[in-house]
Amino acid sequence: MAVNKCIKYLLFFFNLLFWISGCIILGVSIYLKVSKDGNQITSEYLPGIDLMIAIGVIIMVLGFLGCCGAIRENRCMLLLFFISLLIIFILLLAAGILGAVGEKKVKDWVKERLEEKFSPLESQSESVKKDLEKLQEELKCCGLMDGPSDWTKIPPSCHCNATEPDCNSNKVYSTPCATQIIRLLEKNMEVVLGIAFAIAILLLFGMVFAMILYCQIGKKDAATTA
Repeated sequence: MAVNKCIKYLLFFFNLLFWISGCIILGVSIYLKVSKDGNQITSEYLPGIDLMIAIGVIIMVLGFLGCCGAIRENRCMLLLFFISLLIIFILLLAAGILGAVGEKKVKDWVKERLEEKFSPLESQSESVKKDLEKLQEELKCCGLMDGPSDWTKIPPSCHCNATEPDCNSNKVYSTPCATQIIRLLEKNMEVVLGIAFAIAILLLFGMVFAMILYCQIGKKDAATTA
């Protein structure tokens, strides 16, 4: 029995897309790490960047493994590829459920971590204060946990135009940066969950194609031996 060429090249094409998606995840993760690196405050709520880099590398390796297994019709590689995809699928499913169900816990954890490490603000080093000022300009906020009252002397980065929505009567941003960080985290979580869902669908197709090709190669080998 001959191996179905359509399934073989579909699996190869899938793994090529899988490898490219790994490159994209790796590239975006490295960009986020580099662009946020050096800011002590943002590094506290972006601990998952290193994990995303690792995931990108793993996906690239699996994509390469699947491509080789499909082209060379190697059952060992295909079985290893299938098992790896199944494990990643289960982990993605578990992470997605935990992320959706435990969203409030994640936000509370971020807030507690920021408060524990950076409060009170006046006792922090000059480097932390400078990092917060950069964050205030970027996120249009003032102070870290309690708003402008965190500062004994309000810095220029807190000042705003009266026409802006979060600008109070003193022409200072009223929203603390911790609140803006959590809003940003919520948006990022939605994107991450969307990407995880898309990857899960790709994984399902990959597992189906890999198992079909694995069985066909087995039947071909059995027919050749007989």
